[in-house]
This record gives sequence, structure tokens and C-alpha cells, in this order.
Amino acid sequence: MATILVLNGPNLGRLGTREPDVYGSATLDDLRAVLAEDAGDDTVDLRQTDDEGQLLRWLHEAADTGAPVILNAGAWTHYSFALRDAVSLVTSAGGVVVEVHLSNPHAREEFRHTSVITAVSTGVIAGFGFESYRLALAFIRRNAR
Repeated sequence: MATILVLNGPNLGRLGTREPDVYGSATLDDLRAVLAEDAGDDTVDLRQTDDEGQLLRWLHEAADTGAPVILNAGAWTHYSFALRDAVSLVTSAGGVVVEVHLSNPHAREEFRHTSVITAVSTGVIAGFGFESYRLALAFIRRNAR
């Protein structure tokens, strides 16, 4: 039995009301329920913050405990080198960080095409809505024990 951190960055607490044509109409609580159902005997610890420092502390926690991470860093994906360094702390210590996106960033505005965390993440899943998280969870449950 493992605890899997599902970390979400800015504005993801607004799922369900923020641009439903892009992000869907389901909420973060809906995502929590979907992942809990898929988790089997593992524990999903879903968190969301609009505070970059808090997200960094959670990644430091993962680096220290070895907890696998599913990470949707939101807008910080595109420019936060502090976040990149924190993800690198996790993966360089042998941990797993799967970068996820609800939408396909490459099919959107140019500024969304660059991720500063991809190069230090274990892998990336994008464009499948909540299924992106479910695929990341399935990968972690099969490979990161």
C-alpha cells in the first residue's frame, strides 16, 4: 500500500467553472472520487494550491518520503524554474513524477507549448481530461512500488 500525491497548481481549484469548454465541467472533488475508485489498496492524497511555495514544499515532502507524484502544475509548468528544481529533487532521488495536463498544451496558445518541468519529469500525459490523471495513476501503481 502506497500513498500517491496528486498535486495541482493554480486555478485548478476552479475546475467545473473555469473554461469548461477546455477543462470540462467536472470538479476537483469529482477527480478525487475517480482516483479514489481507481486506487485499489493505495491512498490518493489529492492537493491543490494557488501558492507556488506550498507546491514546492509538497514536492520536497515527496523527495524526502519517496512518495510518487502526479503533478498538474498549471501555469507554473511554463516558467517556474523553482518548480523545475523541486521536481528534479524528486526524480534525481529515484522518485516518480508524472506531469499531467487536462488539455493538450501543444494545441493551445504558443506560450503553453513549453514546459520547464518535462525534462526532469518521469513522463508526461496530456490532452485526455481526467483520463490523463487515471493513466498516470495506473502507471504509478504498476511501476513505482
